[in-house]
Amino acid sequence: MVGSKNFTEQVVLGELLAQQIESRTHLPVERRFYLAGSYICHQAVLAGRIDAYVEYTGTALTAILKEPVKGGAGEVYAEVKRAYRERFNLEVAQPLGFDNTFAIVIRGEDAQQFKLETISEAAPYASRWRAGFGYEFMERSDGFPGLAKTYGLRFAAAPRIMDLGLLYRALTQKQVDLVAGNSTDGLIDALKLAVLEDDRHYFPPYQAVPVVREAAVERHPELSAALKELAGKISDEEMRRMNYAVDGDRRDPRDVVSDFLRAKGI
Repeated sequence: MVGSKNFTEQVVLGELLAQQIESRTHLPVERRFYLAGSYICHQAVLAGRIDAYVEYTGTALTAILKEPVKGGAGEVYAEVKRAYRERFNLEVAQPLGFDNTFAIVIRGEDAQQFKLETISEAAPYASRWRAGFGYEFMERSDGFPGLAKTYGLRFAAAPRIMDLGLLYRALTQKQVDLVAGNSTDGLIDALKLAVLEDDRHYFPPYQAVPVVREAAVERHPELSAALKELAGKISDEEMRRMNYAVDGDRRDPRDVVSDFLRAKGI
């Protein structure tokens, strides 16, 4: 059973794991996608309701393990891999190749008008702006509270808590002026939005990594080899293109993933 969180990229990645497992092991895979956020997916894999899903290393470290960020991407990955095995009996496979950090996004026209490229440059305008964030971003230790403290962000009103799928629509329709999306979202370029640089390096690395129950690997050792084939195979740009194929071109994630695997020769 493969799970996913409740946004496009996660469904694409869940489908990627499912198709890879089906292709390489010939095991039937049940898909349990749209399982809300990180906490729900983590509890589901611990309880055996799913056997695998894709997590992000920075999320695993700060939101699940409740540990501070120390070092770069390699150090964060190593710590997550060690702690997940020791504390949860979960195997963290090799990174898929891309880093999906939180992205602080504004309208492109605002970025041009006010000549904004970084979060620090945008902070003085926040008192006139409305923000829209997902529930997890409002609650997580690597989310809004720390971001606001780091950059001195104060908005015109309390941020609106919104479904992740509605953030960019609300931004383009001027219901909000700033949102926290993801750096690999395909709609950012398509909607002519602007990502503000995290110039104070607040966000940790967020490498995408498959998380698998050790019990499932013990029953089916071939799972490890199947997932290892995906290591390093997806660039940031390739992930953006797959996300846009689903969100922008309205293609079925199964077809998008199938085309990607075929193009990669996997």
